[in-house]
Formats: sequence, C-alpha cells, structure tokens
Amino acid sequence: MKQDLIRFDMKRPPVRTRWFLRPLTWLLSAPEVAAHQAQIKKINAEGLRPPYVLLCNHNAFLDFKVATIATFPHRANYVVAIDGFIGREELLRQVGCICKRKFTTDTMLVRHLRKVIQNGDIAMIYPEARYSLCGTTAVLPDSLGKLCKLLKAPVVTLICHGHHVNSPFWNLHSRGVHPTEAELTQIFTAEELERATAGEVNARILELFRYDDFAWQKQRGIRTPYKKRAEGLHKVLYQCPRCGTEFRMDSAGTELFCRNCGKRWHMTEYGELTALDGETEFSHIPDWYEWERSRVRAEVEAGTYSSGELRVHVDSLPNARRFFRLGEGTMLHDMNGFTVRGVDTDGDPFEMIKTVPSLYSCHIEYEYLGKYGDCVDLNTLDDTWYIYPHGGDFSVTKMALATEELYFAHRRAHGRPCLPGLV
Repeated sequence: MKQDLIRFDMKRPPVRTRWFLRPLTWLLSAPEVAAHQAQIKKINAEGLRPPYVLLCNHNAFLDFKVATIATFPHRANYVVAIDGFIGREELLRQVGCICKRKFTTDTMLVRHLRKVIQNGDIAMIYPEARYSLCGTTAVLPDSLGKLCKLLKAPVVTLICHGHHVNSPFWNLHSRGVHPTEAELTQIFTAEELERATAGEVNARILELFRYDDFAWQKQRGIRTPYKKRAEGLHKVLYQCPRCGTEFRMDSAGTELFCRNCGKRWHMTEYGELTALDGETEFSHIPDWYEWERSRVRAEVEAGTYSSGELRVHVDSLPNARRFFRLGEGTMLHDMNGFTVRGVDTDGDPFEMIKTVPSLYSCHIEYEYLGKYGDCVDLNTLDDTWYIYPHGGDFSVTKMALATEELYFAHRRAHGRPCLPGLV
C-alpha cells in the first residue's frame, strides 16, 4: 500500500455539538426510542448537570439513540470507533464525536476527554469497546478508575436492557422488542470521586455493569416471535456441547444444530434453548458461551491453544474515507498472540504482531456489512486492519475468547490477577 496515504487526524480537538445539530440528533433518535417504548429511569440523578462522565453498555446501535434522549438537551461528546466515521467524518465531528481505534492505549483520547469536561459537557464512553456477543457484560479495562479520577467529574452509568434481544450482534435484524429499559445512575459526585480510590471506582463501575439481556427477557416475559430468531447464533455458539466438535454448528429459522452429530435445539420466543431430542445442555445462551470460554481456558492453561495458520486477506482503514485492500497473507493466533504477515498490492511485505500483554481483548465482526464475511479487527494508533480468514476451520469468536484468556493467564503468571469482568 502506498505510504503517503492520509491518516485520520486524531489530534484535531473535539467540537462542541453545533447548536443547530442538537435538535437534529433528538429527531433522529426519538422515533426509534418511542417505537421500543424505552423506559429510562434516573437514579441518584436529582440536580445532575454536565460536566460528567457517562459510561454506557453496548449491545446495538439503539444504545446511542437512548443515550441521546436520556441526556438531551445537554451537549455530549461520544467516543466512536473509526469505522463509524467512514464516509461521514465531518458530520460526526460536528455532532461531537471523538475517534478511537479499538483496544489501543491512546493518550490523545484522554486529552480530548479532559477538554470535553473543561467545556462543561458530557464525555460519553462505551468502555466495552464493541457490541456484546451474547447480551452480557464484556470485559472492562482497569484503567477506567484512573481515567475517571483524572477527569475529576461526576461519574454516571447508562445501562440499557433489551437492545441485544431486539437486535443481536449475530443477526442485526430488529425484532421490535418493547418495552426496553435503561437506568441512568450517578455513581459518584465530584466530591465522592475525589475521596474514592481508583480501585473503589472500578469496583462500583463493575457492579453497575453486570447485565444479562436474555435473563432480563425471561424475567420480563417479553416475546420475540421473529421467525428467523436463531439464524446467526452459531457464530457465537460455535462448539457442540453434545459431541464437542468445533466449527460445525449452524442455524436456520428458529433452530440451532450441529452438522457433525445432528443434534438440534429450538430457540423459543423467550430467548431460551430447548433440545429437540435428549438433554438440553444449556437453556441459557450465555451459559453455553461461558462453557466455550472454559474450554478455551483449558487450552491456554495447557499451552496448546492455536488457531493454526490461516489464509487471510487484509483491508486497511488509515482514514475515514474507505477501506483499502492491503493484500493477501496469513494469520496465526496462538500462545504468543496475533501474527499477521503478507504482501501488499505493490508487492511489499506487511506485518502486524500483537503480543499477549498488548491486547486484553479484540474486536470481531460477523459477516461484516452483510457481504464481507467474519473478521478480526486489529489496530495500531494510525491504522486499522480488518483481517478476513478464508479456508480451513476457524471461529473469530474463539479467537476473541482466546485473546481474553491469554491476557488473563499472562496477568496471573505475573502476580496481577484480574477481577472477574475487569482487566
């Protein structure tokens, strides 16, 4: 790839949302929020006004719209991944968005967030940094407590329920779920934050971020009669609990099934799984997902985890204009982390290595934009690579789980155990 490609200007200061765009953000959000009959409950928020830090969970695009309604008419600056800026950079900047490359240590972002607070606005952050794969909390960085202490502003959480079961990451079609719910909770005033340690801030954030959308659906008795509600679920549940075979799961309509042993499960209108024959190993989808994690953890602990070398093509996103085809190559994910190598379209070699301690989690996509297939998204401070494996047996879900388990094991080996859910 040509070396003179313009890179996204990460140093450009954040813009306060233009006054004339604030009503527009409300108008673009209100109809869908109303359609889902979103119930927004405010807790310990009497008299709450900007500036403050707003930490939001992340399950679907509806999260942004609920956050807009919950904070209107106040100005907010949203931290958004660079792929969200494609083809609309200037518009997103003008409504207050701040660009971030996922899972990188970015001191410039901290400066931008300090500026937001100094401006008297809301610094809106999605600390899970990707959509949840099965409607439960993704791992959170333990730097959150330090960041909040540094910003010296009240800390508020916005936890939404129902957005995953309405539009799950593995099949984004809206199911029309209603009502949905959200709690906006002030967990620290500025004075309380000053007295708390970073560890205490982390513990309180983690407490508020515990959620489970499928459990919420069952408790509320909310139906999803969508006839294709199980389609895509095999992307998350890639290993059969009956025969143990990986990468042979599939789905269609309301059923999930194993192409190796033939076992089938029905997904009910209430988001539960029932086996069509024999034992129902996991009725609760997140339990199946966590079982897969335990199997990956066992491979990591035995020192045997490896994706094997996979053929890939790599697309680069140096700026917000469009993806560029970087070239063809190989990807290996093993006990040492990610290694991606290949030759670009100019015939020059390229390489990205992400060691285990450098990456506590990673972003993945299923059938990206409905046409490009499953991929792993790896980042440096000035580039983003979307890496598409093809041929061979693989699951990007397993790679995401392994990334986390490798990092957890590294921490334990160096006497730095993680709190569950916090890295």
